[in-house]
Amino acid sequence: MALDRIDKILSSQNIAARSEIKRMIRSGLILADGKRVMRPEEKYDPETTVFTVSGKTVEFSRFVYIMMNKPAGVLSASSDKHAKTVIDLLPADMKRRGLFPAGRLDKDTVGFILITNDGELAHKMLSPKSHVYKLYEVQCDRDLTNDDAAAFAKGITIGDIECQPAEMKLTGNKTALVEICEGKFHQIKRMFHAVGAEVTALKRVRIGEVCLDEALGQGEARYLNKQEIIDILSRKHGIP
Repeated sequence: MALDRIDKILSSQNIAARSEIKRMIRSGLILADGKRVMRPEEKYDPETTVFTVSGKTVEFSRFVYIMMNKPAGVLSASSDKHAKTVIDLLPADMKRRGLFPAGRLDKDTVGFILITNDGELAHKMLSPKSHVYKLYEVQCDRDLTNDDAAAFAKGITIGDIECQPAEMKLTGNKTALVEICEGKFHQIKRMFHAVGAEVTALKRVRIGEVCLDEALGQGEARYLNKQEIIDILSRKHGIP
């Protein structure tokens, strides 16, 4: 495995800023495999070395995967000069360099958004070729019908854009569950507009086989567990 500087390794784990890590090294507070680290430029394999900071073992992870229950009014972006982003909502102990939202939810759309620093997994999750399905709860301004569901099942045409067939399950007069594996711009809203309905509320509740944790309040986040990291790329689909 590639070796890297100790100050860079520990700062990537959100232990502290590199300047603070250098101070801790001078104070003898950082050990690598039980031996005192003497200089910040010393290099180690982060995958195999056991680091201890102020007596506590550091559990190194190259990538992180965070589920957030996105609230309305927040941008799906890493940063923005004028509006709050999903990264801004993360608690301090979850923040680290390189985090980004995997895909976008509209500013007024709520629900499950994945935040990670793993570009390869994000690409697989978002690519239509991967057939990773996302499930949404939808509320519209008019009564929905079986004809609407049939139109979605055939595939919706939006101008010169062809949307793949999508499953729709009616859950009330004006509500439905919709499952898609694409992520075109404003796709679900535009699909409903194409059949003469306007979306008044939209929430993503599942990615792959991973459901939004109902214990998360709006704006709250937690790490995915190992099984969820696997399940988020699942190709299985179907609305229960």
